[in-house]
Amino acid sequence: MADYVQVSTATPTKEQAVRLAQSVVKERLAAGAQIIGPVTSVFWHLGEFGTGEEWQLLLKTRTKRYPELEQHLIRHHPWENPEIAAVPIVAGAEACLAWVSENTQPET
Repeated sequence: MADYVQVSTATPTKEQAVRLAQSVVKERLAAGAQIIGPVTSVFWHLGEFGTGEEWQLLLKTRTKRYPELEQHLIRHHPWENPEIAAVPIVAGAEACLAWVSENTQPET
């Protein structure tokens, strides 16, 4: 299993994305976040086909911090059932991965 993951989610507004990213990074659940947008999403939701505008968040963390990150996202997300997905980081610059490790240590 990979030691690091990149987690993605999306929000309806840039302001909500910034607030969510700030809360996650302040809690050291992710080392950093990028906010990309607006992006266009095409989807099925509640049996209806739709298209909408969203702001995507990409978060870098350690695999062992993922469960806490997921719970935080669910608790603070503006949507009732947000998309939250993690993909393994199978390779990365050593200094970058060290940065992720250093900045996702729980505060004591």
